[in-house]
Amino acid sequence: MAQFWAEHGFAVIQPTHASSRVGGLPAEAEGAPFFWRERVEEVRAILDRLPEVEEQAPAVAGRLDHGSIAAVGHSLGGHTVSLLLGARLHGEVFGDSRISAGILLTAPGRGGKDLTEENAARFPFFDLDFAHLATPSLVVCGADDNPRFTSRGPEWHADAYHDGPGARALLTLDGVGHGLGGIAGLDAKETEVEAPDGLEATKRMTLAWLRTILGYDAAAWTSACAAIAGPANALGRIEEKSSR
Repeated sequence: MAQFWAEHGFAVIQPTHASSRVGGLPAEAEGAPFFWRERVEEVRAILDRLPEVEEQAPAVAGRLDHGSIAAVGHSLGGHTVSLLLGARLHGEVFGDSRISAGILLTAPGRGGKDLTEENAARFPFFDLDFAHLATPSLVVCGADDNPRFTSRGPEWHADAYHDGPGARALLTLDGVGHGLGGIAGLDAKETEVEAPDGLEATKRMTLAWLRTILGYDAAAWTSACAAIAGPANALGRIEEKSSR
């Protein structure tokens, strides 16, 4: 996904979070093992020091549009991005106004009573209030993504779309699960189903969303939606909120 977006003109920054197995914080550190709060702060740190980050990549130094920033997260990364887009946890505000758009890829849905008792106790930070998620966002779900956290089934991952006023569109991809056909790599351990066509649809639809919502191509999203509703209809479907 990152390579695809970069090939089409976007600068993509992938942080190594505190919860990463590579260079992450020790397991006994406060906030372990998920370090959900630190993940948000790490993204903020990147935005705070974006000019310094840019200088590390001479090929793009001086060419980035610092006023046109999107945040994208998959799975637990979707939880991080949900907070940055405006979702609140027990009334606490995490949103960052420097982020102009977002994409949530199979992100967690509502927590609390929507989770099994065991998972509600293990993941209290899933209890998000999406009602304040105001940043223009695309929510992407796999039709076969049946989460272990809840008995509600795949629709749980669409909660941000239904509850968040800024979540304007919901893309549901058929025949894929949590890995959306292979966004971690077609041969990656995390990819439960290799679905090249579903993966390609994910790549192209998210690219179109970014190009339109960030103001680079007004027709990109409309064209992509026409394709998924027409010749590519076997791959999935789009639901959008009416603009008022």
